[in-house]
Amino acid sequence: MTQISKQQPSGCDPDRASNACDQGVAFPMIPNTAPADEACCGPSPGPASSPFEKPGYTLCGFVDGFIDTAVGSVPRVKTDLNGSDRLVTLLARSSILRNSYKIAPGLYGVGAPDTDSPVLVTANYKLSFNALRKELGGLSSWIIVLDTRGINVWCAAGKGTFSTQELVRQVKITGLDKVVSHRRLILPQLSATGVSARDVKKACGFKVTWGPVRVEDIKDFITSGMKADTSMRRVTFTMAERLVLVPVEVTMLRKPTLWVMLGIFLLSGIGTGIFSFSDSWSRGVMAFVAYGAAVLAGAVASPALLPWIPGKAFSIKGAILGLIAGLAVIGISSDISGSADALGIVFFTMAVSSYLAMNFTGATPYTSPSGVEKEMRKAIPLQAAAVLSAAVLWVVSGFIA
Repeated sequence: MTQISKQQPSGCDPDRASNACDQGVAFPMIPNTAPADEACCGPSPGPASSPFEKPGYTLCGFVDGFIDTAVGSVPRVKTDLNGSDRLVTLLARSSILRNSYKIAPGLYGVGAPDTDSPVLVTANYKLSFNALRKELGGLSSWIIVLDTRGINVWCAAGKGTFSTQELVRQVKITGLDKVVSHRRLILPQLSATGVSARDVKKACGFKVTWGPVRVEDIKDFITSGMKADTSMRRVTFTMAERLVLVPVEVTMLRKPTLWVMLGIFLLSGIGTGIFSFSDSWSRGVMAFVAYGAAVLAGAVASPALLPWIPGKAFSIKGAILGLIAGLAVIGISSDISGSADALGIVFFTMAVSSYLAMNFTGATPYTSPSGVEKEMRKAIPLQAAAVLSAAVLWVVSGFIA
């Protein structure tokens, strides 16, 4: 047993320990005289590791222990969202981390589910999963999460990832028939376009029951004996539901806006002196203000005011708001030098606003893929012509001024 000299300082000596390890020799244990709440060679220790952690695996923050079942341990999930959940939700709704915001598919439990508890099905898009578990407080149930590649229920059903085949696959992989005694699955109503209830029953023996449109109604649906009233079946698209989609639409403009800015400042500098940096700045700022007004009109005002804007086509609705935005820019600007300037701004704001409003069709329940394609074939050439006309008029006005 190695003896420790009385003159030897107590506590850890990281430099000495490192040298000893490098030389492959044993180093004598030095008594630790630090306070019990202070870690050796560092700050105070954090909380102990969860007993559920395993080497090579990360325990998700929404997991609150495990449930023993006939097929092994199933993670129990929390029904309350923490600060991290809310922060990442804001980022995802702003198209930041959007493509990686998903969870592992498979079987999860809520509360203390047993063999008679209901089985709910959702997508592995984390926002969809969070929305569901948040509404299940006080209700013991099972959740089967499908691998929809991180796409929400409605879109995944249309894209074919929330499908009959994937549902049957997850039922079989999880061994659900050994976990529950009944044979019923509750699916979101908006997944109906991707799932055949008859084929699911034929392939795995489970009957599909279509749940409500909104996840907020799921608890009432279950407690009422799996019966949905008229309001649970009706798809809504309120102003709040429209505005929550705006951040994604705006954030997606980051890269295009850089190119628009470059084009604006280059075109604004062209004039009688070939190119003027002074004009590029002064006229460019005015043109960029027009662009900002067009973005607000097409990506914000258009969704907000959608039901009240004249016209059926989204591109027309956007063009109307773009016209108003262009006239507003002309009205507040003191640098408009003539009709070419003014007309160029109006063409530009109408084109940008029309395109952004039309782009919003993919987020609404009002349109169909075939209808969107038909509108795009008509609108995009007109929008491109308007942008080209705006560019020509803007350059021409530089020579007239």
